[in-house]
Amino acid sequence: MPEINWELFERQVAECRLCPLCGQIRHKVPGQGDRNAPLMLIGEGPGQVEDEEGLAFVGPAGQLLTRMLGSIGLPRERVYICNVVKCRPPHNRVPTPEEAEACRIHLRMQTFLVKPRVIVLLGSTAAKYLLNPEIRITRERGIWTERKGIWMMPTYHPSALLRDESKKPQAWEDMKSLREKLKELGLYPDLLAEKDGGI
Repeated sequence: MPEINWELFERQVAECRLCPLCGQIRHKVPGQGDRNAPLMLIGEGPGQVEDEEGLAFVGPAGQLLTRMLGSIGLPRERVYICNVVKCRPPHNRVPTPEEAEACRIHLRMQTFLVKPRVIVLLGSTAAKYLLNPEIRITRERGIWTERKGIWMMPTYHPSALLRDESKKPQAWEDMKSLREKLKELGLYPDLLAEKDGGI
């Protein structure tokens, strides 16, 4: 069995033909950020801008995510960001269970390599895929669960906040909860600003 490393992961994603999504895209979007980050954020899948640039969360939702992280003093480059699926579903639709399952090998390898202490699940797709297929994001957002030594919390996907700004106060509560969890675990001691400006 080959040694699991970033080179193997990148080659595995580049060569992946496990589902039909790869035939309809410009770029695969494996994810990016600090590969030693204690915090990992997982979204649903790439959108149009991400497909064009090959980077996760760089469109309008990604810009909001950057502001959300900044609201608690976390520079984006200090976390690791990726998605459940690495190829854009047509018209930004929700990935099918089969597509998500096909991409599971990539997400597992990423998580193994990053070794995060905390994972934030952005939106219902990531929450259903990694926590509970029956999860309701409106009901269970902000609730912490520990799995194999990793603390996980679902919250709204930034794109949901762009569609419905009334959800932003709840998302801000989740970001403050994230800040407290990171502090509790002794992570990012040089960061984590205390401010109450919201997102």
